[in-house]
Amino acid sequence: MTTRKSSSSSSDGSASEPETNATPKPRKRKPAAKPAAKAKATPRKSTAKKPAAKPKLAAKDSAPPNSEPQNSAPPTDSAADPFLGTLSEENLHHLEEMSRRVLQASIKGQKLMSDALKRSLEGDPRMAMQVDPMHANPEMLQAWEHILSDPELIMQAQADLYAGYLDVWANATRRLMSGETTQPVIEPDPSDKRWKSHAWTDHPLFDAMKQSYLLNQRFMMGLVDGVKGVDEPTKRKVHFLTQQMVDALAPTNFALTNPEVLEETFKTRGENLTRGLMRLVEDLERGDGRLALSQTDMSGFEVGKDIATTPGEVVYRNRVMELIQYAPATEQVRKRPLLIAPPWINKFYILDLRPQGSMIRWLTEQGFTVFLISWVNPDASLKDATFEDYIREGLYEALDVVTEITGEHQVDTVGYCIGGTMLGSALALMAAEGDDRIASATFFAAQHDFKLAGDLLVFVDEEWIGEISRLMDAQGGVLDGRSMADTFNMLRSNDLVWSFVIKNYLLGKQPQAFDLLYWNADQTRMPKTLHLFYLNAFYRKNLLAEGKMELGGHVLDMKDVTIPIFMQASQMDHIAPADSVYRSARLFGGPVEYMMAGSGHIAGVVNHPDAKKYQHWTNSALPETRSAWMKDAAEHPGSWWPHWRDWLMAMSDETVPAREPGGGVRKPLCPAPGEYVKVRS
Repeated sequence: MTTRKSSSSSSDGSASEPETNATPKPRKRKPAAKPAAKAKATPRKSTAKKPAAKPKLAAKDSAPPNSEPQNSAPPTDSAADPFLGTLSEENLHHLEEMSRRVLQASIKGQKLMSDALKRSLEGDPRMAMQVDPMHANPEMLQAWEHILSDPELIMQAQADLYAGYLDVWANATRRLMSGETTQPVIEPDPSDKRWKSHAWTDHPLFDAMKQSYLLNQRFMMGLVDGVKGVDEPTKRKVHFLTQQMVDALAPTNFALTNPEVLEETFKTRGENLTRGLMRLVEDLERGDGRLALSQTDMSGFEVGKDIATTPGEVVYRNRVMELIQYAPATEQVRKRPLLIAPPWINKFYILDLRPQGSMIRWLTEQGFTVFLISWVNPDASLKDATFEDYIREGLYEALDVVTEITGEHQVDTVGYCIGGTMLGSALALMAAEGDDRIASATFFAAQHDFKLAGDLLVFVDEEWIGEISRLMDAQGGVLDGRSMADTFNMLRSNDLVWSFVIKNYLLGKQPQAFDLLYWNADQTRMPKTLHLFYLNAFYRKNLLAEGKMELGGHVLDMKDVTIPIFMQASQMDHIAPADSVYRSARLFGGPVEYMMAGSGHIAGVVNHPDAKKYQHWTNSALPETRSAWMKDAAEHPGSWWPHWRDWLMAMSDETVPAREPGGGVRKPLCPAPGEYVKVRS
């Protein structure tokens, strides 16, 4: 590389021909078929019979410029260069195009790096180069000190690792030498999509590479999980970060050890890598120096046109939310209306993604009058908005408008994820204030007791919250949507990070338009005061569950909430784990039905009955632990939505003529899905 660079230009700036480029010249001049065919036959004979002639080839530079070497095949023979093949005009154009792309990407990349470095040196806090942003060094050192001081743990882990290595490579040798079929020493989790290529199983070397990696993964995670003498928060953080490191080092993430990438590289003659380099630079450019990983084609959808299309009207708006009333789909509707409070950490249209899978559309078809809060995508003007502001200006004002339009004093409510955390807190506050406007509450994947809140607990220690606070100050008092997306993507890094690194940058593929990933990338900002309160009060201190939260001059007690409660949890939820939701269900003072769905945080909730997917478990009892609950739970195939509909109808099934949005009381402001949801971060 150094020789090529130094010979490409002289000290006065004029270009000079590098020595390594001298040989292609005769290729362009060579006459064509007959001399080539003649040269093909001769050299192979002379090379086989007269190996001593090879030294003459080393002196080929002394030959006349137009002469062909006599002891080797012409460079145009495709067998001499299986990767590039014949250097035809088409191939030369291909190489020139690849070189142009690489050069263009390099220039852009250098500019991005220079700009980022300049901003960092100028003190831009957004570009501060944090070597350890999670401040995990002390915990890592503490954990590994305890691991290294436990010889029994080390020796057992090493013995298992070495025995596994020997078996893996013995099997690989037998397969290579004799084609013998062998049983794998270790197999990946069936849900791990990284090894879907047949080559990881069919090819002995790639299979050995995969199994060696899995052995290393088991070795590392076994040491971390088996460490003694460290507290649970430390162990949780070290486990999470070690898993991130192990995932990053998987052979699937590198071009030379991924069979799919190697196959694509040979098939496209390296064009996949140049395309990938261009996409990498584009993502860095889009992120202003930070990697904004593309998961989908963001131009493939338009909110209100392709997604979030259930008919309705915005009937109220204030600084924190728009209230949508959806158009009826039946002639008669249930008398008691339904109000949904989605999370403000994402946009509401996950419940209205596609017509054939929309929960909102399905609810209108079941005869419900559906109202929904669409939270604002806040800017710096809302940096001081509080948790109580969102309760009073969001939920309470929505209740006022629903009563005004329908004439109903009481409504049924739904809270999804963080919207459910707010709803549960509001119920305790309403109980303290004697407010009875909510008749029942349903919670989708929502937590009120955060003791078992899962991997997100890694991000809520004092140091990390300090880092988040610093970042929000740098962004004018809000946390940008990309930071939120990065955090959630880390929880499933193989699916939401590394798979796209491989597709976009190594395989060079264009991200496809996918509605769920579009929603996932359409993140919202977080106001500083609200977000810090949420992290501290719930994740760090668990104030609501412990009866120590104060709102509106009241100390909240969840036992004061005695209305009927329906708690939905998802079996594989990594954000609101099923055990955490179960603990939350036991906080309330009235009748509670806990129900667990199959799948995770999204698919466990949004599972239309027509899809006939997954399953759900029911048990009207609420014993002390979820494991005890599961012993007597009945499993049912398919969606849980009909079961929940029947639960709502059992409380109140009186009907009235269909209500149009606004009800003649309020003039609609604009069609659903409204304006707030269209604001991009």
